[in-house]
This record gives sequence, C-alpha cells and structure tokens, in this order.
Amino acid sequence: QPVESGGGLVQPGGSLRLSCAASIAIFSTYTMGWYRQAPGKQRNLVASITTGGTTNYAGFVKGRFTISRDNTKNTVSLQMNSLKPEDTAVYYCNAVPPISNNWGQGTQVTVSS
Repeated sequence: QPVESGGGLVQPGGSLRLSCAASIAIFSTYTMGWYRQAPGKQRNLVASITTGGTTNYAGFVKGRFTISRDNTKNTVSLQMNSLKPEDTAVYYCNAVPPISNNWGQGTQVTVSS
C-alpha cells in the first residue's frame, strides 16, 4: 500500500505539501492520483498525473493545487495552496482508476482558523 504524509492543521489561505511513496510496480505502470474523502462524503479524485507527466485537476482545486511525480523515488506529491475549509478531508494516493486493494491510511488535512 502507498504511504501518504504531509497533512496537518493549517489556517485558511495556507499551504501544505503532501507526499506519497508508492510501490514501483504500480508507480511505473499507472497514472497516479490524489483522492480525498471528507466525513460523510464519497471519495473523490482531486488530481492525476500520467507516467509521462500530463496532469489533470478537479475543477474545485484547479489553480490552487499542483500534482507532480518523481520517477527516481517513486513518489507523487500534491502542493496545495490557498487552502479553504472545504478542503478538509483525508487525502489518499492511488492509481487512476483506483486499485481496490491499494488504499493506504491517508493523511488528514484540516483547514481551520
């Protein structure tokens, strides 16, 4: 399973950088994505990046979040700027589309004053 890190408590307007260490088998083969799940809501795809580096973003984060991948370290990162309270959620990384037995523990992001 991937290992996500970098979450925390931040004030509105602040920034966080999430990191995900993925298995080489999945990382080298699949488009990778960051997902998030807020309490009582379904898990949604936030951003994705292909093996070639092409990125795509959900409308609600476009212009604020940046996804990147380091092919030498098998890591996927998510730079989150201008955070809003509605960004509060547990953030996960996985392949796109997700592999059912490849969910990690996630990392909690809380945006609050």
